[in-house]
Amino acid sequence: MKHIFKFISVAFGVAFLFAACNKVADLPYYANGNAPVLSSSTNEVAATPADSLNDIITFSWTSPVYATDSSTVKYIVQIDSAGRNFSNAVSRTVTGQLSTTYTAKELNDILVGFGFAFGIAYDVDVRIVSSYANNNEQYMSNTLAIKATPYVVPPKVEPPSSGTLFLVGSASAGGWNNPVPALTQQFTKIDDLTYEGTFYIAGGGEYLMLPVNGDWNHKYAVADNTIAGLAEGGDFGYDLSQNFPGPAASGLYTIRVDFQAGKFTVTQVKAYALMYVAGDYQGWNPATAPAVASPNSDGIFEGYVNVPAGGSYKFKFTSQPDWNGTNYGDGGVNMLSTSGGDLTFPDGGGYYKINANVNDLTWSAKATTWSMIGSFTGWGSDIDMTYDDGSKTWSGTITVAADGEFKFRANYDWGLNYGDSGADGTLNEGGDNIKVTAGTHTITLDLHNSGYYYYKIQ
Repeated sequence: MKHIFKFISVAFGVAFLFAACNKVADLPYYANGNAPVLSSSTNEVAATPADSLNDIITFSWTSPVYATDSSTVKYIVQIDSAGRNFSNAVSRTVTGQLSTTYTAKELNDILVGFGFAFGIAYDVDVRIVSSYANNNEQYMSNTLAIKATPYVVPPKVEPPSSGTLFLVGSASAGGWNNPVPALTQQFTKIDDLTYEGTFYIAGGGEYLMLPVNGDWNHKYAVADNTIAGLAEGGDFGYDLSQNFPGPAASGLYTIRVDFQAGKFTVTQVKAYALMYVAGDYQGWNPATAPAVASPNSDGIFEGYVNVPAGGSYKFKFTSQPDWNGTNYGDGGVNMLSTSGGDLTFPDGGGYYKINANVNDLTWSAKATTWSMIGSFTGWGSDIDMTYDDGSKTWSGTITVAADGEFKFRANYDWGLNYGDSGADGTLNEGGDNIKVTAGTHTITLDLHNSGYYYYKIQ
């Protein structure tokens, strides 16, 4: 047995010696590829709607000569507005091919997506990114510059032939009253396909867009106002069945309407903090109580509340439309307290201007009646206005012999008056005189949207 093991050991040694003498061949070496070189069939594109389905431009590139099957090589075509270093590029992936072609519609959709105006030539950059199928070993081609002009395509939603657009609804400053105050509820026409406006929006309300002020026959609306997020924007259409849902919080919002894309967007500019004035006059129900607003959300609130005659005239402020928030009651003369009893409207029934400051816990309530004074009376006497609880507005009629000016004032006194410093239909306390043309006019004063007061001249 010892001899057998010795023999086997010798045999293994000889075999190992022979194996060590056989040289293994060098492994193959594969060089890196090369950056592709991009070219195009044209450097300028100005298609028309009739070209929509036709091939309009072809991009071709050289092979990067990867050490792999060329049919698996991936190419990404990137197109972007010139000078952006492809930060907002639109991409197309091509596999195993050394060219790709765009129809006029495909390229036009890209240009319109960049926000390019119709009929204007723009500089556009194009490049190729090559790689293996797994994205390894990427190479960038040269950047190719082309000029491209987008053509007009039919808008998804037909824009108003009137050239005007108005906001109406419970979310708007004027409610569902129609015609609407044109200065404060009319959109600005940006171009034939785009309208925009910044409006006061009452939280939780709804609205429509009207192409003709005062006409309910046609409107822009949405198909389904229960879609999540629709209050911030989405699809809309002509004569659809449901109202736009407004945002939850009251405040100023910019609404942009894009008829080309059939989209609208709602962007908050400023949210208003609210306090609800719940009392005996309205059944002690914060959910249905009028509110005073803090436009700067700084704890300083203001607003107008109409209190009918009768009852106890007791009330409290509450920070939310129920009794579960912070409630403010009587803390002494013109003072608030979170543990005090009921407050009292000092003059019984009336149309009150209410101010409250939860920082220093002060408040005031002043009963008001409203009138107009101006050049049509020689600034020497007032023309009374009448309050309508249905529309929550004051109105009066003036006859003006020549173009002139006027202001609104409370209780026939200059201590509280409103003008229009921006000539935009909104009111400013102590603001500039309001201009009025010759003729007979019905004037409407609306103070019921706390923190946002406006007027209308008809």
